[in-house]
Amino acid sequence: MQRRSLIQLAAACAAMPVLPGLAQSNATSFPARSIKLVIAFPAGGPTDITMRQLADNASKILGQPVVVENKPGAGGTLPAQQLQGAAADGYTIAQIPLGVFRLPYTTKINWDPVKDIAYVLNVTGYAFGVVVPSDSALKTWSDFVAYAKANPGKLSYGSTGNLTSPHLTMELIAQKLGLQLLHVPYKGSADLMQSILGGNLMAAADSTGFAAQVEAGKLRVLNTWGDQRLARFPDAPTLKELGLDMVQASPFGLGAPRDTPPTVVKRLHDAFKQAMDEPSYAQSLGKYDMLPMYMSSADYTRFAQETFLREKTLIEKLGLAKGP
Repeated sequence: MQRRSLIQLAAACAAMPVLPGLAQSNATSFPARSIKLVIAFPAGGPTDITMRQLADNASKILGQPVVVENKPGAGGTLPAQQLQGAAADGYTIAQIPLGVFRLPYTTKINWDPVKDIAYVLNVTGYAFGVVVPSDSALKTWSDFVAYAKANPGKLSYGSTGNLTSPHLTMELIAQKLGLQLLHVPYKGSADLMQSILGGNLMAAADSTGFAAQVEAGKLRVLNTWGDQRLARFPDAPTLKELGLDMVQASPFGLGAPRDTPPTVVKRLHDAFKQAMDEPSYAQSLGKYDMLPMYMSSADYTRFAQETFLREKTLIEKLGLAKGP
């Protein structure tokens, strides 16, 4: 008799709806273990160093480690691709560089960069520019353009990978000016800097991870790509000043797998937003002339939708769209 009563009680409990307070308690228990943050560029570069600081700040807020994993290559798109096979529980998140929105136009993939990622928040963007060795005969941007026009296909420049923002921006510049350049892709800033310092390239298009080499007198900045001149390089003109109506900051943020619960996305958003507000993050960004560039989950999702359409136009303009 007692056993039957226990069985009936258990069945009744199982049939009861979950109380809102209990569901809320489960939601707020996230995270119960470490979180993996996959970033798109190698260790030692501006992205890696600034994201590690952000992850460290977030770890203290979340009460669990945020462990950075580097996945360089494929134009910065590997972390976003990794999300497609990850559990939608918030324990795998990824950096989403701008190159992710170009991917379907250049490569056959079976997922959608807008619909198949839960956008958490945007955190920053890059300060880009073009540098040459300090002993180069290309003293100014005018010298660069003149040499390229006189020597089609011979002026070599490196970037942090095919179809990255530095690569596509340089190709758009070349198209506007009627230049033929020789592009050499690398996996990240560290490899790129090693190559140009080793005499293997005539120029490099990169974020200001090159600053230390410029300040050491090894490289010279020919231009920068922001809306205004960089305080660190006040003598380097912007693209706009050079007659090219272009600004490139390449904003990036964090994404999670598509079906991640909204409560988990909000927890991640709130923690990383608080992590962005820590002075240590601004100081880390400042080393590379980067600035905090916050977008909420809703704003970042809208940015993804708009950027996806805009990048289609750019890829088609450059003639880089994949065939049918």
